[in-house]
Amino acid sequence: MKVGSISNFIPEINKSIGVEKPRDKQFDNLLTNFIGDVNQSQLGANKLVEDFASGGNVQIQDVMIAGEKAKTSLQLLVEIRNKTLDMYKELTRTLP
Repeated sequence: MKVGSISNFIPEINKSIGVEKPRDKQFDNLLTNFIGDVNQSQLGANKLVEDFASGGNVQIQDVMIAGEKAKTSLQLLVEIRNKTLDMYKELTRTLP
């Protein structure tokens, strides 16, 4: 008796229980949310700098902390992008 691969049955099982690629949506939402958070931290840091420069009630340490958080989150996003591109290049290089 020949035993088949279980991967042939996974799409059928997913359809029968009503699951259709939830991980892709979750990963997409994770990246979208992270990019939005990075953008918000950049905008927040810019707002604090403007408030400080215009003489608002903002402490210099708050401006510096917000700027460093925005810088660090942007660096992390760039590194994630770089690693993703490296992974894509490696996959395309190894495929025939």
